[in-house]
Amino acid sequence: MKLSSPQAEIYGNDSMSALEAQRFAQFIAWSPVVFQVSYVMVKWGIFTLLSEHKEGLTIDEVAEQKGISHYAAQILLEGSLVIGTVYLNKEGKFCIAKTGRFFTRDGMALRDLNFNQDVNYLGLFSLEDALKNGKPEGLKVFGSWPTIYEALSSLPQQVQKSWFGYDHYYSDNSFPEALKLVFSRPTRSLLDVGGNTGRFAVQCIDYNADVKVTIMDLPQQLDLMRQATNCHPSSERIGGFPANLLDDSQAFPTGFDAIWMSQFLDCFSEEQVISILTRAAKSMSADSRLYIMETLWDRQRFETASFSLAMASVYFTAMANGNSKMFYSEDLIRMVRQAGLELDVIHDGLGLGHSLLVCKKA
Repeated sequence: MKLSSPQAEIYGNDSMSALEAQRFAQFIAWSPVVFQVSYVMVKWGIFTLLSEHKEGLTIDEVAEQKGISHYAAQILLEGSLVIGTVYLNKEGKFCIAKTGRFFTRDGMALRDLNFNQDVNYLGLFSLEDALKNGKPEGLKVFGSWPTIYEALSSLPQQVQKSWFGYDHYYSDNSFPEALKLVFSRPTRSLLDVGGNTGRFAVQCIDYNADVKVTIMDLPQQLDLMRQATNCHPSSERIGGFPANLLDDSQAFPTGFDAIWMSQFLDCFSEEQVISILTRAAKSMSADSRLYIMETLWDRQRFETASFSLAMASVYFTAMANGNSKMFYSEDLIRMVRQAGLELDVIHDGLGLGHSLLVCKKA
């Protein structure tokens, strides 16, 4: 595996001092505690309270204003102090630190926090079994399903809220730029593969008054899509094509100017991705284009994004399906070519870090 800048500069050496490495090792060892302390600080609004008092607050003042015991406030504030989300000022009062502020106003940090708390936290205990068995062993904390995708419509409401909140936040920020690229070519019909609740389809029919969108997905997902889009004034331009993409005999419908896959292929194993792309290629004409939008961890501008995406791969292992991950770009490009497709161009930096691969029939 080869990395380009800036990843090569970050991951291509070991630059920590011994003391820094020791501290970081302890941070990892205690990370479940770090997470839960920070989650409760968010949920109970203590970070927000501190952000509203620049002069800082004492333990007793926090306890009184939040209606909790002195003990509870002390545990959370002292824990947050050594974590680095709060600091002590000269008067001995607790103030919110820069890191803590991200949990009061940064949509990404808050959605990632809730996603890990509600969707992943309990199931990650089964990561070792998932890695050994190639199955999402952590999903059993919610019930018996082969993958999380069949389970989505049946998961507890808060789990669904956090899952969709995480999924939509990243894709929604990239849709406006992606629409310009997709509709820079004549596109009157679009197949949205794995279209979920129809969020991209709605944006397509709002963006272009002539396009008709067909969503290809599991029947239960199409039910959720219809519930979500029925009230749209142009919902008649959104159709459904029920399909199990894991069925190798499931052919793609033909006659579309564009095929769209957004945050979709990362839900499948390498063999499954090649199968899906091969069937997509067979349905395409020389003039049609396949658009693949993914967050490629090695093509990120900032290291923080690469870190978050590599960690998100573990969700796929333990909770989603047991055999997929966020892509390393060269892996995805290789699969595209193996499927009988040719990569036309890659557009990086869409939204919060998506890349858009534009593919045509080889």
